Amino acid sequence: MIVYPAIDIRGGRAVQLVQGDYGKEAQFDANPADAARRWAAAGAKWIHIVDLDAAKNGIRGNADAIAAIREAVDLPLQLGGGLRTHEDLEAARKLGIDRLILGSIAVINPEFVEAAVREYGDAIAVGLDARNGKLAANGWLDQSDVSAIDAAKRFATAGVKHFIFTDIHRDGTFTGPNLESLAELIAAVDASVIASGGIGSLDDVNAVTRTGASGVIIGSALYHGKFTLPEALSIASEVPAP
Repeated sequence: MIVYPAIDIRGGRAVQLVQGDYGKEAQFDANPADAARRWAAAGAKWIHIVDLDAAKNGIRGNADAIAAIREAVDLPLQLGGGLRTHEDLEAARKLGIDRLILGSIAVINPEFVEAAVREYGDAIAVGLDARNGKLAANGWLDQSDVSAIDAAKRFATAGVKHFIFTDIHRDGTFTGPNLESLAELIAAVDASVIASGGIGSLDDVNAVTRTGASGVIIGSALYHGKFTLPEALSIASEVPAP
C-alpha cells in the first residue's frame, strides 16, 4: 500500500485544515518545497498536493509553489484542488503533475470527468469528498445530494482507475478513518481506492491496509508528530500495491 504524505497549499504556504474549515488552519511550512524535500528524504514514493485556494474559489494562485515542489523532488506527484477545465488540466501537466484529481467538477459536471479520462487515461483520479455518504464541492463548502458510491460506479464504468475517498467529518481530527464507508467503496468499484481523512495513529494506518485500499493519504498526523513517515511506510509495506 502506498503512503501519500500530503502538502496542502494556501497562500503559497503548507497548511492543514480541520474538517475542511478554512477558519481552522494551522501553518507548517512557509515554503511547501521544504515539506516535499522532508517527505522525500523520509522515504515517500508519492506526494499528494492540494491547492486549497483553487479548491475554494477556482483561482490558481499557487502555481509557483507547486512548480517549486516539482523542482525539489524526483517523485511522482498527484494534485487536487480547482481542476475544473481542460486548461486547468493542461496547466497542471505542464507543471509536471503525474496524476490529476478531479473533485468538485465530478459533482458539477460528470461528463467532464468522462472526457478527461478519454484524453488523459490513467492520469485522471476522482476525489470523492463526502459528508454522510454525499459528495461536497468547492472546497467542501457546497453540499450535494450525489451519493459517493453511485458516482464512483459511474466513473469506474467510464474508465477511472483511481479514487480518493475522504470522509470530511474525519479530516484533520485524528479520530480514525471511516473504515465502513471505505470498505463499501472498495467493494463497489474495480479500481484502486486511496483513503484520506482522520488518520491519527499507526493503528489507523494498519486498519486501512486491511480494507484493501491501494493507498492512504496522511497529512495532519505527520505534521503534528503523531508518528513518523518511516513508521507508516513500514506498516504499509506489508500490503503490496495493486
